[in-house]
Amino acid sequence: MLTGLSKYSGAAARQRGSSPKLQVLNTALLTAQSGLSPEEARADGEFRGRLVESAVGAHLTNAAAGGVCDLFYWLDRGREVDFVLRRGKAVVGIEVKSGRSPRTLPGMQAFAEAFKPRRVLLVGADGIPLEEFLSRDVADWLAA
Repeated sequence: MLTGLSKYSGAAARQRGSSPKLQVLNTALLTAQSGLSPEEARADGEFRGRLVESAVGAHLTNAAAGGVCDLFYWLDRGREVDFVLRRGKAVVGIEVKSGRSPRTLPGMQAFAEAFKPRRVLLVGADGIPLEEFLSRDVADWLAA
């Protein structure tokens, strides 16, 4: 129903000492508690953004539970990356945007500078379409 994602830091001791990011595994839990009709939910950009991010997170959490990768989030000085995948030494940062993408993504830029990931992905907005991201295996996004 709900799980906690550890903060990615590159150092295991710092990961364990951070507060987890809560990840809903079924977006029905969000919609049932919202009190919004389906039409209202679609029209509310902020709520839709939470649903989209939760759907991506649930997809990634399922892959992590199946042993495909380790799953984290990253936050530093107010800059955030929604999800971080790790398999062996391969690291991938994922930012989810349901609306139009801002000109810059300072969290992704800072994360890329700090950790030199294999790749960084923008899901939704002007990046990978949500439907495409969810239809592919998570292992595909970890490949070079």
